[in-house]
Amino acid sequence: MDELDPVIHVQARLRIVTILDTFGPGDSLSFPRLQKLLGATSGNLATHLRKLEESGYVHVRKVLEGRSPVTYIGLTEDGRTAFRVYKKNLRALLEDPT
Repeated sequence: MDELDPVIHVQARLRIVTILDTFGPGDSLSFPRLQKLLGATSGNLATHLRKLEESGYVHVRKVLEGRSPVTYIGLTEDGRTAFRVYKKNLRALLEDPT
């Protein structure tokens, strides 16, 4: 059996990837909206997003909307693939833990 991806397996990052996976390829979610959905502090969320970004699983895009900076987060194709593999491996583990 293959190992569970340690980058995704951390509870907070698993929740982030799960939420982002509900959006289509190329879609993104604003940092404040993601923060609200997770009930996370901005520092904690930023730390987990940095780890996901370093792994190539999410892309972070910063834009100006009017005069306000807004950060958008989306799942990359590598992130989607890694999450599919993670779910497959988790199902296999749950079905046959030996």
